[in-house]
Amino acid sequence: MIIPKIYREHETGILDLDHQGEGLPSPILFRRKKESGKCASFRVSDGKIEICFSYFVGADWVPGFQNKKSFFVEPKINTKSIPKSREEDKGIIEDDLVKIDILKMLFSALSHPEIQGYTQELYEIKFDQPSISLDRKLDLLSPLLIIQYLSLVKEIVRKGLKRSYYKVEQNLYSKVKGKILVSQTIKQNKVKNRNFHTYCSFDEFGIDGKENRLLKKALNFSQRYLWSFKEFSNKSFFTETYNFIQPAFRDVSDDVDLHDIKNQKFNAFYKEYREAMHLAQLILQRFGYNINAINNRATIPTPPFWIDMSKLFELYVLGLLKDSNKHGSKILYHPTTKGNELDYLLVDGDNSIVIDAKYKLGYKFTSHEGYHEDIRQVSGYARLKNVRQKAGVTNQDQLLDCLIIYPDQEGLESIPEKFKEVEIDAYERVYKVGVKLPTL
Repeated sequence: MIIPKIYREHETGILDLDHQGEGLPSPILFRRKKESGKCASFRVSDGKIEICFSYFVGADWVPGFQNKKSFFVEPKINTKSIPKSREEDKGIIEDDLVKIDILKMLFSALSHPEIQGYTQELYEIKFDQPSISLDRKLDLLSPLLIIQYLSLVKEIVRKGLKRSYYKVEQNLYSKVKGKILVSQTIKQNKVKNRNFHTYCSFDEFGIDGKENRLLKKALNFSQRYLWSFKEFSNKSFFTETYNFIQPAFRDVSDDVDLHDIKNQKFNAFYKEYREAMHLAQLILQRFGYNINAINNRATIPTPPFWIDMSKLFELYVLGLLKDSNKHGSKILYHPTTKGNELDYLLVDGDNSIVIDAKYKLGYKFTSHEGYHEDIRQVSGYARLKNVRQKAGVTNQDQLLDCLIIYPDQEGLESIPEKFKEVEIDAYERVYKVGVKLPTL
């Protein structure tokens, strides 16, 4: 069994591979529709190959060394940096490293059901590549999929399960319904001298359709997973959500043929079903469609995967903004105009604010050299006429305020009602707020 080497995000580490003049491994990319992100890149230093990580966490094989060299990138950030240069302090100890609880971040965001629709491109799973044996404590992928799945199914249960027609085969006594199954009737009844029974196939209308059966099957897998790992089964946000969902599926079978689910059409009223069924199939595929594969074992085979921490931080901040009693209902997420896409826009007339989330620790220091491009970007958004129109600005001579929200483990646990307390040096009406990330 190949044990993956463990690194952390934003780290540069040494691969135990000698550089003999051959080409370097190709960069590992996170595929997006618009622009791919770079999960890991490689370079040569003192005859050794270095691997450099950015704002992605996950597990993968070194390109060109499948089944030979694997690694895991954990969500740990260094709280000690050098203020003037914003460079990481190399003289750190383990206590300076903080492990981020990405599951709590996602659950916090998904407490607002509408955020569920923004989770595209949050993670990438490479089912076409060999699995990596991870210590079960490092398995981020399974609980992440399950949190997203349970949150979506919870919303489905709130609305009510979809009812549809489905085929039923039943051995009826003293009556006939639908189509008589001749061979089954002979085999099950006539041969056994049960002359008053008839095996029939007929349509029935109810909640036991194939869509709900698929959801039930994935729920059973999810429950088995939660029971297998104490560190997850004890978390209230798993158990409470599952306990809310379970009664609604009491009369639903989990007997389903996955081939029947393909090319399924969805009613607009049941829009959550499309994504829920996609997640259900991901969960089943992740466990190899074998519920017995989920047990209390030291390691768990996991397909290579990556989680975009900047996207997760963006969703986490969106949840915090929506939690605000004063500003929550006024937030627009990712408004677009002529090729420009903002993170958030607080729509409040002349008091509107252009808000950007940056997963960068350096904003906690007074010096912001190297981040001028970020500030120019958010300032440019504030001058767009279409943005001002969306915000309902009436005073044409007034510039919109700008706010950058960044992670800071010494920062706030919620978004303050007063944004304009810390102004960024050298810029007029550009502010910053540091928020604390949940940790393990």
